Amino acid sequence: MPGLSERLRAAAAEIWQAQHEHPFVLGIGDGTLGEERFRFWLRQDYVFLAEYARLLALAAARSPDLATMTRFADLVYETLHEEMDLHRAYAAEFGITPDELAGEVPSPTTRGYTDFLLRSASVGDFADLLAALLPCMWGFNEIGLSLAGRAAPARSAYARWIAMYSSAEFTALVEWLRDLTDRLGEGLPPSAEARLREVFLASSRYELAFWEMAWYRETWPR
Repeated sequence: MPGLSERLRAAAAEIWQAQHEHPFVLGIGDGTLGEERFRFWLRQDYVFLAEYARLLALAAARSPDLATMTRFADLVYETLHEEMDLHRAYAAEFGITPDELAGEVPSPTTRGYTDFLLRSASVGDFADLLAALLPCMWGFNEIGLSLAGRAAPARSAYARWIAMYSSAEFTALVEWLRDLTDRLGEGLPPSAEARLREVFLASSRYELAFWEMAWYRETWPR
């Protein structure tokens, strides 16, 4: 029988396929994505990363053992001290200053997604937290690996984006998270798995909505 992570992924197959086929993702893959759309994504993703670090901190605090706590604590540090620095440097290539990133207002989708993730981490149990977190890491890795199997885009910034999310290091992180999810899923009663499936589906839908948000450069109604 497939592990819990694979069962969750199968339940969300149509949503994930829609991500692979989204024009934003395809535009990164072939290099045709307009710069303004990518700039918008960069700014919103910076907002997302700050809240994502809070999610990882909650994961460390709620971890069932010391080894898992240590891994999530390391991820918090890496996100705040390495990934966000890289994001600032990456954004600078597109003319986005650190002050602009810091002052970015979250779009409705960004606000809804991060609030959903933090609520899942705070109100649910540790398995709920993993079910909410997994589509983000795994989805980006799956997209990165898929795009890496095609001809590299001429735009170096997009080629580096693909290389980052298809890297061996990021793939290993996703495999660790999937394995952790599978171990916690062993012997779950059907009612508990059904709850986790709904969390996973909601997070997957937000992942798709995030691409859509960046494509249309979503703003709040005035």
